[in-house]
Amino acid sequence: MALKKTSQTAFGIEVADAYHRVEGVRLSSKTSMSFQVRSYKDNSGLLHFADAAAGCAYDINGENPIKQAYVHLKTTPEFADAQDC
Repeated sequence: MALKKTSQTAFGIEVADAYHRVEGVRLSSKTSMSFQVRSYKDNSGLLHFADAAAGCAYDINGENPIKQAYVHLKTTPEFADAQDC
């Protein structure tokens, strides 16, 4: 699972249909988790152009933590219009 969305690098270069993947999920407690969002040029996983730390509430009775991270990301302004891929 990942998210697809056109994004910009830190240098202002637009990357059409960039591939954004949740990585390094850590359960901080029974109710919270943290993770990295790594942005790639495409789904090959060879060239990433951005890393961001993120976190959200964790529901121990809910979906798996990775799925919960993606659901959370789609509620943020940055990824609200992202497509699942």
